[in-house]
Amino acid sequence: MSETASTAAKTPVDFWFDPLCPWAWMTSRWVLEVEKVRDIEVRWHIMSLAVLNEDKLDQLPEEYKEMLATKAWKPARVVTAAWQKHGADVLGPLYTALGTRFHNNGEGPTLEAISGALADAGLPADLIDYAEQDDFEFDAELRASHKEGIDKVGQEVGTPVIAVPGPDGEQIAFFGPVVTPAPKGDAAARLWDGTLAVASVPGFYEIKRTRTKGPDFSNL
Repeated sequence: MSETASTAAKTPVDFWFDPLCPWAWMTSRWVLEVEKVRDIEVRWHIMSLAVLNEDKLDQLPEEYKEMLATKAWKPARVVTAAWQKHGADVLGPLYTALGTRFHNNGEGPTLEAISGALADAGLPADLIDYAEQDDFEFDAELRASHKEGIDKVGQEVGTPVIAVPGPDGEQIAFFGPVVTPAPKGDAAARLWDGTLAVASVPGFYEIKRTRTKGPDFSNL
């Protein structure tokens, strides 16, 4: 089978992420593990916690308010600019570079970390100029990508959003799963199969339990 035919046979998995979110980062690493053991192809999309929360900042604790009002915009803008100027294929590598620096290395969403991630992903250094561009050139594109993802699951959730083709041809979409550490191998496959089974049930909305610890980046 040709490489083109093999790729065409893979199930597309659309994944919306905000590079600032550590839980989306854990889920993204799990999905990449699934890509090794299931016949799927991940397609990356940007969404924004800053956009999601911009009309309700006064309802949030101070630490979240500051983060979403300032820090969250910078990586989202840079990712969007990279996508618009260099194509969707750069999203996966750039997300990996950003997440590794922000979360695994503990650098956080600083301009230095974003610049380093651009270099790690082989992207032009001047993309960092978009981080603090208040009149953001690609704001409409960022908001459209965010809306496409969040409309599939509703305003009450956040990032990540995952969407896959359902048996009737329409997409099945869900938030999460929120998991730590990111499962690998057979465990990754079992969680994938179970998540799809639950999400495909008509009328299913939520399954949840209280988190008892933060994200574990030690095995990434």
